[in-house]
Amino acid sequence: MEGDSKPLLDPVCRGSYTDKGSTDSLDRGARRPFHVEHRNIVENEPSERVSAEASVLSSRVHYYSRLTASSDRLLSPPDHVIPCQEELYVYSPLGMAFKVTGGDGGAKNPSIITIFAIWNTMMGTSILSIPWGIKQAGFTLGIILLISMGLLTLYCCLRVLKSPKSIPYIDTSDWEFPDVCKYYFGKFGQWSSLVFSMVSLIGAMVVYWVLMSNFLFNTGKFIYNYAHNVSMSDTEFGTNGSERGTISVVYLIILVTLKAIRLGFHLEFHWLESTQFYVPEFRLLFPQLTGVLTLAFFIHNCIITLMKSNKHQENNVRDLSVAYLLVGLTYLYVGVLIFSAFPSPPLSKDCIEPNFLDNFPSSDVLVFVARTCLLFQMTTVYPLLGYLVRVQMMSQVFGKHYPSFFHVFTLNIFIVGTGVCMAKYYPNIGSIIRYSGATCGLALVFVFPSLVHMISQKRRGELSWPSAIFHSLLIVLGVANVAGQFFM
Repeated sequence: MEGDSKPLLDPVCRGSYTDKGSTDSLDRGARRPFHVEHRNIVENEPSERVSAEASVLSSRVHYYSRLTASSDRLLSPPDHVIPCQEELYVYSPLGMAFKVTGGDGGAKNPSIITIFAIWNTMMGTSILSIPWGIKQAGFTLGIILLISMGLLTLYCCLRVLKSPKSIPYIDTSDWEFPDVCKYYFGKFGQWSSLVFSMVSLIGAMVVYWVLMSNFLFNTGKFIYNYAHNVSMSDTEFGTNGSERGTISVVYLIILVTLKAIRLGFHLEFHWLESTQFYVPEFRLLFPQLTGVLTLAFFIHNCIITLMKSNKHQENNVRDLSVAYLLVGLTYLYVGVLIFSAFPSPPLSKDCIEPNFLDNFPSSDVLVFVARTCLLFQMTTVYPLLGYLVRVQMMSQVFGKHYPSFFHVFTLNIFIVGTGVCMAKYYPNIGSIIRYSGATCGLALVFVFPSLVHMISQKRRGELSWPSAIFHSLLIVLGVANVAGQFFM
């Protein structure tokens, strides 16, 4: 055919691509798509062979796709090779062309589904430690910090969400934030994002193991006491040291509401000095709450993936803000009610445990149901977290998800062994959450999003002094947050 004799990369195509930029070449109005006659399309009619012209153009697309990596748009197919959105076909090895119905790239969710997906993803084990964190910071300061940390982490999350779009001349449609870090910081950014992401995942697995041990023990104790008719104290509080996730969180909210109605509020305001039963409104231990909140509001490593499924991409900022508002209100509701309803006197507010369910006796039926639901949820989620750790770590280190049985077995022994040791010798989930949250948040919440934004502004010539000072202050806050976990 005459088309085969023409070079695939002629000067005209190369010049026009350079002038317009890679993003323009994908614009529907600028394309010059090839045409496949209807008699060559496989629909409900008997299959027919694709024309020779369509086969040649299909081969050209495959040729271009093998010239460079998919993220490098320097040798992208010219406009006359790329079909328009309405003329996309899947070519089989037999030479048949199947018309693609619905060119939206996959199922899209409405805004309400996206918002509650983000809410459900962020609602993790941190909610159990929010009352303890408020106690550590003081009631008034705790509320102020919860609102402030929610706003700061939301802003940094928006920076992460917009970071791929700030990179010019490269197709970043399938990029995640580690890819952005690699683009700006090279191998250091890639490996740093991996390490800090592992801290958050392994920290979550350790907390899950500690909680599963706790819930299993208390559930067994409840069943034993019920079976043997053991009478327990009627005290309401004690001083003992996906879809299922949504049900568990909703049940916790109902549980907290019922307990607060039954107990009432027990509050006295002492601004700087503690008393026998009450803590001051402002305490120097407040970094412990900021560490917990960093992980409580942490979704930065997967927010780009979650928002890709949003049907209306122009509403991403609004939907993410609404999701953060719902998360913040949930944390505020649970934390304030548990702290306020804690019976002081006769007990001191300092008796609030890092897992507020530990303040209830094991004989409490409502709490037994909550522990059972959470136990079931964590038992099903724990293997998924382990899979995510294995895939991310092994693919980066060895280049494959499953290098060998020995490698995977060693990694599993390390993770489970860490959880067992922490459950045995340091079962304080509040401290585990705050250390892992502050550490992973240093890079993925504060440092990398701020640096990426400032560098992109600098390259566009848009970096101003107020922006540089504000984002530098965010980095300082991230460092101070980590340091405060060790010195406060």
